[in-house]
Amino acid sequence: MPTLEDLAERIERLVLRHEELKRTNLLLQQQVDAVTIERDQMRSRLNAARARIDALLDRLPANGGDAR
Repeated sequence: MPTLEDLAERIERLVLRHEELKRTNLLLQQQVDAVTIERDQMRSRLNAARARIDALLDRLPANGGDAR
């Protein structure tokens, strides 16, 4: 049967592990937030590029580009 000292030691290790996991979780959440912002910026750039391509396509001649 574990002694009171053994239990106290285990609790101390659990508390330390809990704090370590909280710090790790915070770091991971910060990384997720940064990647989410980057994804949203890339999505915005992609949409702008699509709009520019659509505008260029609208300017092409309708007859397939035969300019002779």
